[in-house]
Amino acid sequence: MIKALLIAWLWVGTAAAAEDPFRQFDTEHWSAPNDYRNAAGLPGPKYWQQQVDYDIQARLDESRKEITGRAGIRYRNNSPDELRYLWLHLDDNVNRRDSLSRLSRPAVPGSLRPAALQRLQRDNWDGGVVIKSVRDGAGKSLQFRIVDTLMRVEVPAPIAANGGEFQFSIEWSSRLLDARNIGGFGAYECFDAAARDCLYLAGMWFPRLAVYSDFEGWHNRQFLAAGGGEFALEFGDYRVSLTVPADHVVAATGELTNASQVLTSAQRERLTRARDASEPVFIVTPKEARAAEKKTAVAEKTWIFQANQVRDFAWASSRKFIWDAMGVKQRDGRVVMAMSFYPNEATPLWEKYSTRAIAHALQVVPEIMFDYPYPTAQSVDSPLGGVEFPMISFSSARADTDAGRIALVGVVFHEIAHNYMPMIVNTDERQWTWFDEGLVAFLQFQCEQRWDKHWPSGRGRPKDIVSYMLSSPQVPVMTQADSLLQASANGYAKPATAFNILRETILGRDVFDQALREFATAWRFKRPTPTDFFRSVEESSGVDLDWFWRGWFHSTAHVDIALEKVVLGRVEDPALMPFYRFSFRNLGGVVMPIIVQLDFTDGTSQMLRLPAEIWRRNPDAVMWDFPTDKVLKAARLDPLLETADANTDNNVYSGPVETQTFSAEPPRRVGSQ
Repeated sequence: MIKALLIAWLWVGTAAAAEDPFRQFDTEHWSAPNDYRNAAGLPGPKYWQQQVDYDIQARLDESRKEITGRAGIRYRNNSPDELRYLWLHLDDNVNRRDSLSRLSRPAVPGSLRPAALQRLQRDNWDGGVVIKSVRDGAGKSLQFRIVDTLMRVEVPAPIAANGGEFQFSIEWSSRLLDARNIGGFGAYECFDAAARDCLYLAGMWFPRLAVYSDFEGWHNRQFLAAGGGEFALEFGDYRVSLTVPADHVVAATGELTNASQVLTSAQRERLTRARDASEPVFIVTPKEARAAEKKTAVAEKTWIFQANQVRDFAWASSRKFIWDAMGVKQRDGRVVMAMSFYPNEATPLWEKYSTRAIAHALQVVPEIMFDYPYPTAQSVDSPLGGVEFPMISFSSARADTDAGRIALVGVVFHEIAHNYMPMIVNTDERQWTWFDEGLVAFLQFQCEQRWDKHWPSGRGRPKDIVSYMLSSPQVPVMTQADSLLQASANGYAKPATAFNILRETILGRDVFDQALREFATAWRFKRPTPTDFFRSVEESSGVDLDWFWRGWFHSTAHVDIALEKVVLGRVEDPALMPFYRFSFRNLGGVVMPIIVQLDFTDGTSQMLRLPAEIWRRNPDAVMWDFPTDKVLKAARLDPLLETADANTDNNVYSGPVETQTFSAEPPRRVGSQ
């Protein structure tokens, strides 16, 4: 009996008025499980998704800064529904003067920063996609209707369910934007007054099929802004022929299939040698790139790329490109070609860091997720900043300074991680920004810390999110992408911090990594929802985390746990050990584990970790008893700054310690008789 009295007692006052943070999500925010996605957060026995294959021929007109193209499209309807029409994305229509994006964008008070000035320039630009024809497989014209950044195509007969196919073609053209003055995903950057030596960047550049899913039907949400709500696409196989000036070098999604027609024998030999190299090898040297800048080719070449099981295709072209590469072996023995394309203006920064950073990310991310399945991973210098597509991304840092190095390496890590989310694990950023950006920012943090443990990571450390958690106005992380406030902090930094707290403090590294890996592996080349993710992590870890998802993803509350009082308790029975009673109060609203460091007068210390469930009967205030013969000198909450506690001033208690005498009968628990 004496030993039983020496345990720590949880004391709870009257029931709290606040909502129960531990109530289950089953009927509140989570969709019901079904045959397509089950209650364990995994694809169900009848899971399906559509398949869309593309055969594209496109030409870059350098003088007009325009891309013209024709896409042959095969749509396979694997759904249980007949489809009477198709929806396609025309994201470049966001640049039309009458676009929904332009007309619905309010002015931002205050001074005009560069991004705002760029938007004003874009508002004076009338771009968009020009659809020249839409025809079925027999060449017959199909009716279509353009609705802002979407196009509805009428099919002559319903596409049958469970495997019906429909083939059609689209001819189109689109003008590229001036990247420096206007921005955009399809853009160019010129380095001379004659606009001859330029980089051409093609992202979101062709009509692409929208998603048709088991949980929403057609995902026909309009594209409103670059950088928010970008992607919602189907997987397919691509064969893309790109006709460009003969002196250009092309980087693109997939593998180059006609190297003998577009590369010199020396360049092909270097590319072969790079597969086994331990350092990047120049495929196109700086000297060759400078020579190409001195004259403009009249002739053209066609580069042909094949990309299988991808959900998009992007490319870049320039006579200015330096190209370096090296092979990175995956655990399954395959070699992935890490490659970088950049002009001389980006040296020596890119030469020193870009491909090496790709190689590093290709080692770190697979340890947490799964082996990288694609044959190439490419980084292209551009003024667009960090923009990702399957197997290729665009980054903007050029200055060979500490700031330039930090920016380039961090963005490369981030964009390589994007090949996992959303390019392989097919999340829908057009609805949930955090579902790829937050997870990717977490993976970026892991890459950065393993690259250099002193790396100044901008997202991921709990202490760095405090100012945002206290800011106003805010919206929950689960807010739709186009309605986010403080999008960078909300969609990137806060969820990345949440995942780090789950990994380091709540679940532990091995458990969290296993849970993330099992989720990601199960949903490779499939389309999960947040409900699937939340359920999968709980199923894998064996931990009910509804309280965590509620606090971090569904609310704007913050963490602020105060240590209000410490009492030395003595029991009337001298045979019983004295104890310290700690009074904690939840001032921020988010329940979290209580981490408390106890320092004793004998010079020893002890770290106690009380689980979040300590708040389960009263989320506002709890008391906790700790039996010891030692004399307490001081107590401190969250000494390692693990929980994003917003006010560390109320975390320390150093006296005075009041003494109280208690009867030998332990305090009565709530609900006891």
